[in-house]
Amino acid sequence: MTVSRPPPTAAPSLRRDAADPVALARLGRVGYLEAWQLQRDLVATRQARRGTDALLLLEHPPVYTLGKRADRSHVLFDRAQLTSRGIEVVEVDRGGDVTYHGPGQLVGYPVLALAGVRGVVDYVRALEQVLVQALAALGVAAQRVPDYTGVWVGEEKIAAIGVRVASGGVTSHGFALNVAPDLTDFTGIVPCGITDRGVCSLASLGVDVDPATVIDTVATAFGEVFAATLVDTPRDRLLPAEDAAQPPAPHPKAS
Repeated sequence: MTVSRPPPTAAPSLRRDAADPVALARLGRVGYLEAWQLQRDLVATRQARRGTDALLLLEHPPVYTLGKRADRSHVLFDRAQLTSRGIEVVEVDRGGDVTYHGPGQLVGYPVLALAGVRGVVDYVRALEQVLVQALAALGVAAQRVPDYTGVWVGEEKIAAIGVRVASGGVTSHGFALNVAPDLTDFTGIVPCGITDRGVCSLASLGVDVDPATVIDTVATAFGEVFAATLVDTPRDRLLPAEDAAQPPAPHPKAS
């Protein structure tokens, strides 16, 4: 028997407040735990139907993050190797296995109120489309691969995606695009738990591009895919004043 599947939700229809602009924050290099706390604050604001959707674009110091179903054995470096390379390990509340963030990688955290939780898969596909379009604009032909999340060039992953959708349909975490990271840091993990495929970057593909250009290109593609107007917003204007004044909630520590 053939089971029909509903068609994917068009990306512009995924956001609850689709007509409202998205705050775009270019944050530079931010520690992982600090950025995670900012996301949690923004999620709480959107759950309370305050503020606006946001897209955080930033870079992290070296860190391995383990999703809720991650296999700890997929971190291959021992504690001494992690210390010598200055890599943190953090257990997080997104889906997926283990991944790496570090200098030379553009990380994007969309905090969006979705129109409905049934759109989660379509939301992930929309993020993949953002990255495929951005890479095409940078001269790289990338694609999705059946049965795998993320964006690929041949057999190598150039962008990873891992998200969380909290109650109220509010997203956090997001994507990581390899621009010019130290790819040897990926040898300390089994990236996303995938053993038979590699990892690449714009730099390893011979694409020499200014990081600011990559940020602009990704932001443009995000606006196109979600049919959204992005408004550059400083960090101290991301949260409404009453939310920014609240003390941060505790979260897990790095190990």
